[in-house]
Amino acid sequence: MEWTKSDSATILSSFFWGYTLSQVLGGYLSDRIGGETVLAVGATGWGILTLLTPKIAYLYDDKLSRLYTLVFFRVIIGAFQGLHMPSLTSLISRKVAEGEKSFAYSIATSGSHLGTLFCGSVGSIFLEKFGWEAPFYVVGVLTCCWVLLLRLHLLPKQREVSRLILIKEIGQFTDVPDAVHANRNPKDGVPWMLLIKTPAFWSLLIGHFCQNNAFFILLSWLPTYFHENFPHAKGWIFNVVPWLVTFPSALLSGWLADYMMAKATAVRKIIESVALFGAAFFLFVISYSQSFAGALFCMAMALCSCGFHHGGVMMNPQDIAPRFAGSVFGVMNMAGSVPGFVGVYLTGYILETTKSWSVVFNLTSAVCIFGITVYLIFGTARRLI
Repeated sequence: MEWTKSDSATILSSFFWGYTLSQVLGGYLSDRIGGETVLAVGATGWGILTLLTPKIAYLYDDKLSRLYTLVFFRVIIGAFQGLHMPSLTSLISRKVAEGEKSFAYSIATSGSHLGTLFCGSVGSIFLEKFGWEAPFYVVGVLTCCWVLLLRLHLLPKQREVSRLILIKEIGQFTDVPDAVHANRNPKDGVPWMLLIKTPAFWSLLIGHFCQNNAFFILLSWLPTYFHENFPHAKGWIFNVVPWLVTFPSALLSGWLADYMMAKATAVRKIIESVALFGAAFFLFVISYSQSFAGALFCMAMALCSCGFHHGGVMMNPQDIAPRFAGSVFGVMNMAGSVPGFVGVYLTGYILETTKSWSVVFNLTSAVCIFGITVYLIFGTARRLI
């Protein structure tokens, strides 16, 4: 299929239109009916539609109809996938002990990097040997299999057995829901007005927005950058190496956050500084890189820095609003999803008008600096509601 950069940007960014819109709903439902249920519903939807995407792409003969059809279905896929992170946040907030949340969360969310790594390595092989449709079939089938395992093993246990966790601070076993949600009334509403008046809440939104702007631009445009600037480079190398270093950095950030949580606010700010300052630095440097090895190193280090975001701002909703972590994360991630369509689309527009990758990387670097500056001034890990 012949697409211009603007067409590609529209298709890539359309996923985030739906992803953004379902964040708040996903958080609200997860806090009310349980994150495990919302998790299963979302995965079922995006798994089936991913499996059908190659067929959908050929429903019409003319290019414009194909474009509109793909955009529509990408929006729906995004809406289903938008339920995932808020439900996961709510689930961990309710089921995991206080001193273990960051590491548990980083383990769960780092799976997205493994998925990207899988698609970049195995997906590239399937792409070259069987065509562009093959990765969609593989990912769709694997997602449906995962949902089946979730249905058979996780959901029944959640209904029948209350997990016991060791509360190290008091040295005794406690029922998880009671320990984490001791005084919670399910009908309680989130005190949004109180949060809106708090600078720390806005710094959280801005920090997440700026980091996601860098991450989504790299996620969507990294292959295009290497194909255009280093056409003879092996695709599996630049699709694998940057994500290979992101996974351990995400795990490390969660472990460090739990290990040093005696000074929670300082820990969140230090870890987030590594994420945003690191990404800003390497994105700036890559503009001056002339070799494939240098560009690959800078791109890998930028994404490695982004991995530390898992132990920083992404954990903040559980710090400031443990009773409403899913809902607050939903709002935060809604703001953080906006760069998915605005940033990704503008990148395509900038490339088409300026033909310059340096402009893209320098602007993205500047956004990262702005985000960490705001978070360092106003951010907190103190409970607000």
